[in-house]
Amino acid sequence: MEPAEERVVRTVEGFAEGLLADFGMELVEVQFRRERHGWVLRLYIDKPGGVTVDDCAAVSREMSSYLEVEDLISHRYHLEVSSPGLERPLRKEADFVRFTGRKARIRLREPVDGQRVFVGILEGVEDTAVVLAVEGKRRCFALSAIDRARLTLE
Repeated sequence: MEPAEERVVRTVEGFAEGLLADFGMELVEVQFRRERHGWVLRLYIDKPGGVTVDDCAAVSREMSSYLEVEDLISHRYHLEVSSPGLERPLRKEADFVRFTGRKARIRLREPVDGQRVFVGILEGVEDTAVVLAVEGKRRCFALSAIDRARLTLE
């Protein structure tokens, strides 16, 4: 049986992806978890050129209406809609292509040459493998081997 938190995330993702496409935006990530001040449903959204406060407010209004009608969450929670920031996560193949030329940090599920974390410049995707230039060497990592990836300023 699927945990309630995962069901909420999956359902919200399904609705939000269509909603955001109508706004010319994309869904980067949905989180639903208990934090210090209570439950938080957090949506990270993006668009070329970045999102504005007005974009976040518009999406928040639409999501609030949807969540109220669907009655998906039976307890109190806070809804947050924001930009993923400068160190945004990279999840889909299209993310790695879109941010070619930018610096990224990739964490692998299993070590390669005794190392799990690689930082370098994204060179795109070839045959479902992310290509990263690390200290002058070209490294390729299967998308399925990547645990987490994000843009980085480090």
